[in-house]
Amino acid sequence: MDTHLLSALLYSGSKSPGGGPYHYTAPVEPTQAASLVAAFNGGFLMDTAGGGYFAEGRVVVPLVTGAASLVIYANGTVNVGAWGNDVSMTSDVIGVRQNLMPLVERGEPTAQAASTDWQSWGNTCGATSCAHSVPSVEQQWRSGVGVTVDGALVYATGPLLTPLQLAQLFVHAGVVRGMELDINPYWTFLVTYNPIDPGGFAAPGNGTRLVANTVQGPATPFDPAWARDFVTLSARTASAG
Repeated sequence: MDTHLLSALLYSGSKSPGGGPYHYTAPVEPTQAASLVAAFNGGFLMDTAGGGYFAEGRVVVPLVTGAASLVIYANGTVNVGAWGNDVSMTSDVIGVRQNLMPLVERGEPTAQAASTDWQSWGNTCGATSCAHSVPSVEQQWRSGVGVTVDGALVYATGPLLTPLQLAQLFVHAGVVRGMELDINPYWTFLVTYNPIDPGGFAAPGNGTRLVANTVQGPATPFDPAWARDFVTLSARTASAG
């Protein structure tokens, strides 16, 4: 995704990150639906994210040095990297979503991604159930986001992924810095919208899942009850340069 052609925006939820109210929260309103092209899930609930959250001019949860961070700027462009190293607070930052530690750095899986400590990448569901009584498994629905050397934004999700496999997918796609977002069957999604009529509005009926069997789909960003953060990408009237 080229964020010189698409403008990103962080939507915040009453559960994740909490601490509202927010101007940008589900449902996506008609003003934004007029240019909406895509949307994807955010990260863990903040008590397990290992990082912080900044939106709408305020620190909702304190930002953590070294944490993997999705950063959105006032001009709608995006970057991903370790906070305080690759990315940091500047006057044009309008959104920061941190989640765990970096998954990909310098175009390679991090040592943590390649380690046997897969539990550090989140508590997963079991093979047959998400009940706490069922042992969790490493291969699970996972999602993440990264950037290429030329600044393109890459999103990935899929079932039966280990942290290392997700990192390797990003490397294969040319990602130089990447991070994991949410995991488990109920939470991961990327949807795109293509109104039939020129100038039409994005809506659940003209949306398509990136992966056909994700639980969430085109209706999710339009659901007033959706209480988690997500990111939207909207068509620009002019390139960001």
